[in-house]
Amino acid sequence: MTSGDEAHEIILINAHDGTASYQMISGVFRFVCANGLFAGDTFGQAKVMHSGDAESKVIDAAYTVLEDADRIMNDVQEMKAVELHRDEQQAFAKAVHALRFEDQEKASISADQLLLPRRYEDRRGDLWSTFNVLQENTIKGGQRGYTRDTEGHRRRASTREVRGIDQSKALNRALWTLAEEMARIKGAPLASAA
Repeated sequence: MTSGDEAHEIILINAHDGTASYQMISGVFRFVCANGLFAGDTFGQAKVMHSGDAESKVIDAAYTVLEDADRIMNDVQEMKAVELHRDEQQAFAKAVHALRFEDQEKASISADQLLLPRRYEDRRGDLWSTFNVLQENTIKGGQRGYTRDTEGHRRRASTREVRGIDQSKALNRALWTLAEEMARIKGAPLASAA
């Protein structure tokens, strides 16, 4: 299912050596930035072991994940309708910053820097745009800032891209949960949070 600027996608996670099961997870792909994200935490996923009739199980699992496509894409539209005040965006960014950078004192960037959009289309104050800016900046990295070395001298640094699939999945799902909670606080509970 597509909604103009984005489409539902099925994200396939698989161990290269067959030691872990296939995982299929619902996601949303944004065309403007060619950026995909995981949607939700307790729905839109299926696992298939690498044994028996795996091929037909994978096909069945794909249909299971597709059942949530309409619900997820409706949630995207709901998020677009929720306007956030600047202080709400900053609270969202602080929570995301704490998720991404365990040691807040050593983080090279501030939470506010996570709110800086990379493209004109993301300069809106709705929940969906805020969520996507935070997600892209958190996962892709590249923001420039400063750190201090062991002697206390400032040096330039930039945030690193999250490359590990497990960390990316955990961060994406935590971000989705935060967006669901922000929608709930703003009086627009999402179908996926039900």
